[in-house]
Amino acid sequence: MRRSRHWRTLLLLAAPLGLALVMWQAALVARDQALQTLQQDAENELRLSAEGLTGHLSRHDYLPRLLATREGVQRFLSSPHSQDAMPLNLLLDRFRATADVSDVYLLDRHADTLAASNWHRTNTFIGQNYAFRSYYTDAIAGGQGRFYGLGVQSLERGYYFSSPVWLDDTQPDSSPDGVMVVKVLLDTVEESWADQDAELLVTDKDDIIFMASRAELRMTSLHPLSEEERQALLATRRYADEPLTHSGVELLERRGERSRLVNFSDGPLAGPRYLAVSRPMEAFGWQMHILKSVTPVIQAQWVSALLAGGLYGILLLGGGIGWQRLRLRREREQFAERERRTLARARDELERNVERRTRDLVETNRRLSAEIDERRRAEESLRQTRDELIQAAKLAVLGQLAAGINHELNQPLAAIRAYAENARTFLDRQRLESVDLNLEQIVELTARMSEISAQLRQFSRKSGETLTAVSPGACFDYALRLFQARLRESDVEVIRRWPEQEAWARADLVRLEQVLVNLIGNALQAMADAPAPRLELSVEVEGDRVVLGVADSGPGIAKEHLKRIFEPFYTTKSPGKGLGLGLSISSRIIDDLGGSLSAANRPEGGALFTIRLPRDTGQRRAGAQPHQETLPHA
Repeated sequence: MRRSRHWRTLLLLAAPLGLALVMWQAALVARDQALQTLQQDAENELRLSAEGLTGHLSRHDYLPRLLATREGVQRFLSSPHSQDAMPLNLLLDRFRATADVSDVYLLDRHADTLAASNWHRTNTFIGQNYAFRSYYTDAIAGGQGRFYGLGVQSLERGYYFSSPVWLDDTQPDSSPDGVMVVKVLLDTVEESWADQDAELLVTDKDDIIFMASRAELRMTSLHPLSEEERQALLATRRYADEPLTHSGVELLERRGERSRLVNFSDGPLAGPRYLAVSRPMEAFGWQMHILKSVTPVIQAQWVSALLAGGLYGILLLGGGIGWQRLRLRREREQFAERERRTLARARDELERNVERRTRDLVETNRRLSAEIDERRRAEESLRQTRDELIQAAKLAVLGQLAAGINHELNQPLAAIRAYAENARTFLDRQRLESVDLNLEQIVELTARMSEISAQLRQFSRKSGETLTAVSPGACFDYALRLFQARLRESDVEVIRRWPEQEAWARADLVRLEQVLVNLIGNALQAMADAPAPRLELSVEVEGDRVVLGVADSGPGIAKEHLKRIFEPFYTTKSPGKGLGLGLSISSRIIDDLGGSLSAANRPEGGALFTIRLPRDTGQRRAGAQPHQETLPHA
């Protein structure tokens, strides 16, 4: 046991460690794969962007050489002070517009600007000296000049192409007489970078960012500049008087010769980490960089770690289930082995006792069968007793009605006797018309007695099991007919509140009538001593329910009796006047019909019994009558 507990403790410690290790390794693998994919995408985007920038700049390479060979340019350069520069200015402006460049201008051998396409602007180049620019020194030496930087007058970033202008290039020791310069702006290329899902930078050999997809990064450096480096850049006037502050980039991890992970300590890119990939642009002496956010890499790490953790959990759960099954199997085998040994030892005793045990089993089965039969008979008796109890409750109500019905029957019987005796007398006297009138009165009285007995017979019959559409108003009318004598003798005011449109309830006609008779009988008993008895009957529709109300003007129900009023054999009547079953059976009947029966006291006095039954919403044929037993005498 102690050894098993030791192994269990080791497993509980190893499981979370294994989970952490699996998730960590999965995250590392996912990180390497995601970074590799991200680097491939970055290299492809960087290659396309670099080729686009090279193509945009190289397409203007021919223009200064072409203009340097123009006759009008050479003629003006031969004697600039004796000629009007306006025709040349207009020519250069037309070439600028045609080639879609920023500026075109002509320098003499001393680097003074003689003519320019921006002659009409306030910041024109005419009269400016650009001897400090490398594009002048390269071209005046006989080569093709290239330069990038901020314009001294316009302060616009541009790329400059220059070519020497020769007045006589036949002599081997001749030198150029001027320089033709074309300036191309870089804003158009940067605007196209804004649509990419990455940040693009272009740096020079001094690691100055002079082109960037974000304006905030332009004219900043990849690393903090020393004072000597700053002064050297100011001397070249390449970036005018820009402060060239640090961009805030920080190296986090090198991933190859031209790939690394970086972040920014401040600025617009501060916060997330980036994969930086570089590409040399040897034709210009630049480096082009692309920054791709590593957020997808982090997401891939989490997804892989969670998947690996889930798989580890599944494997661990499967291993635990397998180990548990193996342990249970071993325990079952050990148990089976012990059982076999026990059975082997008990075989002889079993053979001796098998007959006795068989007899015991047979006797037990017999007793069980008898108990089952007895239980079935008890259930059947219970159902029969319940039905008989309901019927007995109906007969009890009939007993309560007996006094009034006896009175109703005695009067017709006395009248029938009198009419019969009169008929015999009239028959002896041969007064046949009087005999016929007496017999007619006897027939009417017997019809009245038949109606009273038919109502009792209808109330005492047993109900069916099928629920149908029943008219609550018709059920109320039937119940009131049974109490006509008591209502008349007690001078009870009956108030009916029916809806304008006939309401139909889903119920059993006979059982609903029995409940209403019981409730009305209780109300009449409660109002026996009331000075102005009033019985209020109501039918309302509430959604999918039909609500029936029976209210009286009696003393109401005591609060301590309200909670127990529907309990069997609970009654507030004096001994001999009730068994306490009427309301209990009524509540059970309404429950069986899918409704509810509740009792409450009204604020103005008296008790209110409310019946809620399911509403029957089926379409009925025009002229259909409520489901009510039709009496031939009614």
